[in-house]
Amino acid sequence: MGSKWKPLILLYIKEKTPRFGELRRCIPEITQKMLTAQLREHEADDAIHRKVYQQVPPKVEYSLSEYGESLRPVLKTMCDWGKKHGIDEKTNKKQKKVLGGIKASRVVKVDARDTYVSFC
Repeated sequence: MGSKWKPLILLYIKEKTPRFGELRRCIPEITQKMLTAQLREHEADDAIHRKVYQQVPPKVEYSLSEYGESLRPVLKTMCDWGKKHGIDEKTNKKQKKVLGGIKASRVVKVDARDTYVSFC
């Protein structure tokens, strides 16, 4: 996971099977070029599976591969660390360190927990 975006991408993919546009909206600070490159690297590393549907307009979904599923404990540990050392929801302190510059109010909830800080 050699970039600041790779773990974040995996965190979103582990919770659901997003399409490219969904990932782009969930991580608004990443450029389309960078997101494409990171997804290709994850696919080359066999961490994610890319499913292409033959339809118009084209539809592509991303999911964790079997190898990617083995990263779940690592991702959970990273999430737990982020929760422990992360943003105080009332003061929004430390938000840049934990979320790589993404403002907490712009982070999309992926699970049912009542927080915008964590997407684990």
